[in-house]
Amino acid sequence: MHTRSSATQRGFTIIELLIVMAILGMLAVMVAPNLFNQADGARRDAAMSQISAIASALDTHRLDVGQYPEDLQGLMENTSNRASWNGPYLNNDVPRDPWGFEFQYSVDGNTYTLMSYGADGRPGGEDNDADISR
Repeated sequence: MHTRSSATQRGFTIIELLIVMAILGMLAVMVAPNLFNQADGARRDAAMSQISAIASALDTHRLDVGQYPEDLQGLMENTSNRASWNGPYLNNDVPRDPWGFEFQYSVDGNTYTLMSYGADGRPGGEDNDADISR
């Protein structure tokens, strides 16, 4: 019968495993917030890019028709019933903001407001909840 001596057995002790797990946990705590901040920043950048694209489409609509549309759907359909409408002015449907909310659009004569309310979908807010507009 052959038995192994304790000196020849190899492996990790429970203490060593706990130390490694603690180190991995500390690294995760330090790295995770940076990853989330980058994702939030990317959403804000995407919202600004979408607003810029929609604003260009609105300006083109105004050049063709002589006025801004009453709503953003006017970029996709001839809601003005004018022969000078030369759309659709966006390649796809009117997008939602990166958080899944509709962009806020209002028009008053020759000026308009176009914005995203941010992550919370409500006016105002700070950081990720801040309004984004052009």
